[in-house]
Amino acid sequence: MIHLELEMIPMRCRGLGYWSICLLVAAAMFPSSVQAQQTSGIAIDADGVLRMRVFSDPGGQLQKERIASAKATLDPKVTAFSKLRKISLNRLEQVILDRQGVLTDEMRYLAGLQRVHYVFYYPESKDIVLAGPAEGWAPDSSGRVVGITSRRPVVQLQDLVAALRAFPPDGKATSLIGCSIDPTQEGLAAMQHFLQGNRPNPNAPRPFVEALRGSLGLQLVSINGVSPKTHFAQVMVEADYRMKLIGIGLEKPPVKLVSYVDRARPSNVSRNALQRWFFTPDYQCVRVSDDNLAMELVGDGVKLVGEDELVTAGGQRKAAGGHGNAASRAFVTSFTKKYSELAERSPVYAELRNLIDLSVVAAYIQQEDLCDKIGWKMEFFGSEQEYPIETYEIPKTVESAVNAIWKGRTLMTPIGGGVSIQPTQALESDNLLPDDKGKVAKLHKDIKPNLAQGQWWWD
Repeated sequence: MIHLELEMIPMRCRGLGYWSICLLVAAAMFPSSVQAQQTSGIAIDADGVLRMRVFSDPGGQLQKERIASAKATLDPKVTAFSKLRKISLNRLEQVILDRQGVLTDEMRYLAGLQRVHYVFYYPESKDIVLAGPAEGWAPDSSGRVVGITSRRPVVQLQDLVAALRAFPPDGKATSLIGCSIDPTQEGLAAMQHFLQGNRPNPNAPRPFVEALRGSLGLQLVSINGVSPKTHFAQVMVEADYRMKLIGIGLEKPPVKLVSYVDRARPSNVSRNALQRWFFTPDYQCVRVSDDNLAMELVGDGVKLVGEDELVTAGGQRKAAGGHGNAASRAFVTSFTKKYSELAERSPVYAELRNLIDLSVVAAYIQQEDLCDKIGWKMEFFGSEQEYPIETYEIPKTVESAVNAIWKGRTLMTPIGGGVSIQPTQALESDNLLPDDKGKVAKLHKDIKPNLAQGQWWWD
């Protein structure tokens, strides 16, 4: 069910004693009154329509039971928190092959790895190693797998494999990984036609809002660079439209930030303005050792950026002139500054950050020809037949959600955006950060693999 939330704000514009309506539109479906303490996830029906699901766990009792169960069943060595857990990718694949392709949870969740901070290449032992913080894990009430103490989502093997397949050892690099949620041209034209012939009734705005939403219709989901049937794709889409909901005031963020609603001024926005907000990597996020044997991912790695467009009467979109919208700039700036805090409180943003990290990691492995250097063909990870990860429903559409606000006298409809990841940009020479103090090189030297037969991770 679509949730339409109305916030009535009385205002008089330049002494004129009347009301007018500000409509904020985004592609999303979300239950009403979502609270920070609830756990959210997504569901996709057989027709490909996305819907949000909210799971309550009063007092956190169910989560406590899951954590207790995890501690009782997981190997104590993998359960313990590690500042730097190391995983040999090629050894992991070999162990899985030795098990005839049967994975354990330890493999599915990469020994509890929560972020990838380093990639190390060891020519002597022929290992490609990922390293980062890790601990034991348990599913939360939405089914999202998170750390038992930090509650941060773990890095999943299926997402790593999706990234590696986008940058295969003997294939072409993927230029763009991302998603977009956008209205159709027909929907935009119908909305413009509706707006030209209709005005809201200040005393009964809901019929107008419902009719506007109906005129815009379903918005389309598009996914690039990875299979739309993957968990990777679902995380991108969820992060995208939940960001938009925060922007237009339909989801309360778990941290204090400036939303579009907070700053929107009708006088600064054209009637046919189309605001577009995109997640992109912070491309200056890679530090490489002088010998190119080690790479470090630094910072939060995620930015939110804005792009202004105008919608013509026929529903076409064109770039808007001028300096853009101040409210939009304030929102994307605030969201970027608060991203680390958001990721701590809303796991989907931590998952998106992990996807960006994995994409850069896969691009680095391909660019440095690491697989070829150790003779690793990725015969299992690279094959959908051997290791199926395309097991999710394809997200195709979401219905339009509308937040109507009485604010000034101009109708505003910010819509659109997505996720845009171009991993190879992070590896361009102008973006690379130098290992001035030799910290990355020293760490690489200090943790050389010395693994037993069948071992693929260590602390």
